[in-house]
Amino acid sequence: MTTLSYDASGAAQQALEQHLPALIEDRIATRLFAKDHTLWGKDAEAEAEVRLGWVEAPAVSAPLVADILALRADLVAEGITRIVLCGMGGSSLAPEVIAGTAGVELTVLDSTDPEQVAAALADRLTETAIVVSSKSGSTLETDSQRRVFEHAFTEAGLNAKSRIIIVTDPGSPLDTSAREAGYRAVFNADPNVGGRYSALTAFGLVPSGLAGVDIQAFLDEAEEAIELLNDDAAENVGLALATALGGTSPLRNKIVIVEDGSGITGFPDWAEQLIAESTGKLGTGVLPVVAGPQAPEVRSGADDVLVIRLVAADSDPELSGNEAAIAGGLPTQMMVWEFATAVAGRLLGINPFDQPDVEAAKVAARGLLDAQPEITAAAFTDGSIEVRGGEWLGGAATAGQAISALLGELKEDSYLSVQAYFDRLAYASLESVRDELATASGRPVTFGWGPRFLHSTGQFHKGGPAIGVFLQVTAAAAGDLEIPDRPFTFGELIAAQAAGDAQVLSDHGRPVLRLHLNDRAAGVSQLQDIIAGLAATASPSES
Repeated sequence: MTTLSYDASGAAQQALEQHLPALIEDRIATRLFAKDHTLWGKDAEAEAEVRLGWVEAPAVSAPLVADILALRADLVAEGITRIVLCGMGGSSLAPEVIAGTAGVELTVLDSTDPEQVAAALADRLTETAIVVSSKSGSTLETDSQRRVFEHAFTEAGLNAKSRIIIVTDPGSPLDTSAREAGYRAVFNADPNVGGRYSALTAFGLVPSGLAGVDIQAFLDEAEEAIELLNDDAAENVGLALATALGGTSPLRNKIVIVEDGSGITGFPDWAEQLIAESTGKLGTGVLPVVAGPQAPEVRSGADDVLVIRLVAADSDPELSGNEAAIAGGLPTQMMVWEFATAVAGRLLGINPFDQPDVEAAKVAARGLLDAQPEITAAAFTDGSIEVRGGEWLGGAATAGQAISALLGELKEDSYLSVQAYFDRLAYASLESVRDELATASGRPVTFGWGPRFLHSTGQFHKGGPAIGVFLQVTAAAAGDLEIPDRPFTFGELIAAQAAGDAQVLSDHGRPVLRLHLNDRAAGVSQLQDIIAGLAATASPSES
């Protein structure tokens, strides 16, 4: 039996009361599940017409289950028990949550950092198969990862083709080339589903099922969730959540998503890319902020912040201020949040299925790879940290003063985005600076690992309201890694991605402070100490 509940207080409750009657009267729920592509206005009709396959994803995906499980059994019989997923954005975030919540091992490689890629290559290669997930196959990161693994398999005397599994759209360039290459298996996903809505398609199911998740039970629960959502009634939790996401007045456009006992591992990271990429455009949108239950944003009471807690099914949450709480299993939550995000798009007056600003950073990165320009000189170096910034740096002479100058660019409705372009697994401790920067600045702070976030929150940063300031952290690698048959290395690729994104943000008038760590371990330690000091000296009014 599918469990689903929703509670709201303050602005979230007011939004529900304001918008729910009209959503019910306009039959939004049943029209959405009937694939009514007119729900988001004339400008969105063409895109919406080919992006609503997710509303029937559990049923459409059901025939894949037997083939996925049969392939898993064959791989295990051959001693192949480690699955590495090469994917970006929704193609990697959904399987990461599914596998993590199920407690099965899945190595998610959504980085171009040479150290992180090298570590993935060095781990139990003889027991490894890779899943390469890309709608078109043109994604630079996944293509590079496939190339380096195929080369490594061959160099180790393994049959590379028998260890490569492809997930892509039917008829895509990758679909054609993979079949011609004779790879182990090619799974096709519904082409009428965008990447961030693809959790219940082949993109979510193939890597999860090969890793050992019970994907049949997963789909069964999602089907039950659809029955609850396909109802124009006051009890529809998806409609209620949509009003919290896109219906507050004035709009609370910082949504703090807190895992608070739900038992779902990493869900806020998946919801972050879904919401930010779907809503952040035309100068509006909603910025998800992934934070813990005791984060400064949860306690801030700021006029532009709303908190949504993911709670256990049997809990009785005590909500204070402007909050909502939602409970349900992972497949249920995924359907609910996809549904709510689409409906929130209608409330915001935007098309929730396009991503007009994502391509800009990709184009800039490719341009830098082709041109290989000289690296811009640092304004100064402080210990292990090289500092680069704009005129707003003023007379800053230390990394701490530079960060303070960046925080000085924050306005009353601003947010700070921290973007770290290096190994997110080996240096996960750096994420602790998020809470400290929120304390030091008194404003919401997001933390993203590059290039992973470029395929998610990157859309909001460029297409949403011009209220972000950006702290980019890059780091020297101990060694670089060649990409077979490509004129650039992984180190050059991630450097170009970071520089390209900083360039596009600057071109949009966003302040960007770039810190480059000449030594990873020493630089991370120095940066953590600096930010801890800033948080410690923040006045009570700022925290």
